[in-house]
Amino acid sequence: MDAFVTMVYRQIKRFIRAKSRVLGTIFMPLIWLVFFGLGWSKVFNFPYARIIFGGVDYLSFLVPGIFAMSIFTGSLMSGISVLWDKQFGFLKELLVAPSSRKAGIAGRVIGDSLVIALQGLVILVFSLTIAANIRIKGIVPAVLVGIILSIAFSSMGISMALKMGSQEGFQLIMNFLMMPLLFLSGAFYPLDTMPEWMKYLAYIDPLTYAVDASRYFLIGISKFSVIFDILALVGLALVFLLIAMFLFERATIE
Repeated sequence: MDAFVTMVYRQIKRFIRAKSRVLGTIFMPLIWLVFFGLGWSKVFNFPYARIIFGGVDYLSFLVPGIFAMSIFTGSLMSGISVLWDKQFGFLKELLVAPSSRKAGIAGRVIGDSLVIALQGLVILVFSLTIAANIRIKGIVPAVLVGIILSIAFSSMGISMALKMGSQEGFQLIMNFLMMPLLFLSGAFYPLDTMPEWMKYLAYIDPLTYAVDASRYFLIGISKFSVIFDILALVGLALVFLLIAMFLFERATIE
């Protein structure tokens, strides 16, 4: 437990100290929300568009997607810092320390997830000023969904990083994965508007269920049962966390 608590504390403190990282990870989703969201909300400013987007304006429809996107991308990219830490940083000491490796990497995942969910909270609070249909009471459960989502994809990113030795190769694979998963998730447009073959891919995209659950809590619409969404995310988070713990237990110093 000491290793777990230490790693959680380290990730939170590290984030607070890195002011440029704080600003960068928060402002990028806000740029999407303002320039993409406000721009397209004018395009979809007609009565039939509200029917397409479940009875709300496009900007309100987009907010849960941008929220999930920010957590998803931040979580996956946390694997880059693991590559660096494993070779030169704190994880190198953790690998040789007389403490549980599994507890250490689990603490790393949870610490990253809390930090990334905090960034998502900032985005949701800001969205209240520009989106008309966001439910204030849905912010807390949406953030909890974000934490589960972050645990899943932080674990996935760390698992991939532990099997790779090149930051360039890791970034290439991440970029290859990110765009299809984002566009298939329904973050930017409803699943019902997709071609039939694309819908089947969307149903196996785990990000789809995070977007759907977030949308349920924030604007009151969803395609699936919110219980099913959460169970799918919890199952995915547990599987990837166990994989990350298993791989880190067998990691070697390079």
